[in-house]
Amino acid sequence: MTNDHDTRMHFAIELARRAGELGLKYFRDLDNLTIESKGHQDLVSDGDREVELFIRAAIATDYPQDGIVGEEHASVAGSSGYVWVIDPIDGTANFVRGIPAWCVVIACARDGETVVGVIHEPSTGETFHGRLGGGAFVNGRPIKTSEATSLEEGSVGTGFSNRAEAQNIAVLVRHLLADGGVFFRNASGALMLAYVAAGRLLGYVEEHMNAWDCVAGMLLVEEAGGTILKADPKTVLQHGTQVITGGKHVFPKLQALCSEAFKN
Repeated sequence: MTNDHDTRMHFAIELARRAGELGLKYFRDLDNLTIESKGHQDLVSDGDREVELFIRAAIATDYPQDGIVGEEHASVAGSSGYVWVIDPIDGTANFVRGIPAWCVVIACARDGETVVGVIHEPSTGETFHGRLGGGAFVNGRPIKTSEATSLEEGSVGTGFSNRAEAQNIAVLVRHLLADGGVFFRNASGALMLAYVAAGRLLGYVEEHMNAWDCVAGMLLVEEAGGTILKADPKTVLQHGTQVITGGKHVFPKLQALCSEAFKN
């Protein structure tokens, strides 16, 4: 099983890099990009759709028995127990405005549990990857979550979900600032989760995330020694989850702040 997961991980790394190259072609030609709105601060471009089709075609060729769940196209049912979870461009709002903070996200889950996670940021050439039980890496170098014991020691990534009450994130930010912390938002939840895994952010929290935005990054955080609010494997791929992640020392505090702000 480990060898199979290794093979899938290397496949995902290579595919994410190739998809990133395709994404960069669209990113460098923004004047000709077609952009649509899907809702409050939720955009899609033909770049998103084409990159996702590219990723899906590669998976269908190499792993035809596997399922696929992606942001821009319909789910594909598989027969192997494995499901690929993909976001072709996470951070579309940045992408379409020429801000170089977006990434290609490819995860693979078995029976709802993430076994492989890859987050590739084409603009910096950084590829974050991990396999269940195999650690987390950026460009082949091992990464670890922050050892900070206080929220005063760094920044906490925060996300806005249009599926949650808008004021809740404002409450969270107020609590965070009152605790001596500061918030960070770059409009790519997957990328911020990768930064938590690498110890660049103390943690990342969002009231609700879709699976394609978060399962890869949550695996990376755990494999890098951090703590996460566990998602329900039975529902996460179709319905998403609340996300609370952090270095192991600050996680309890982050969870308490979220509990207060999200009222659950």
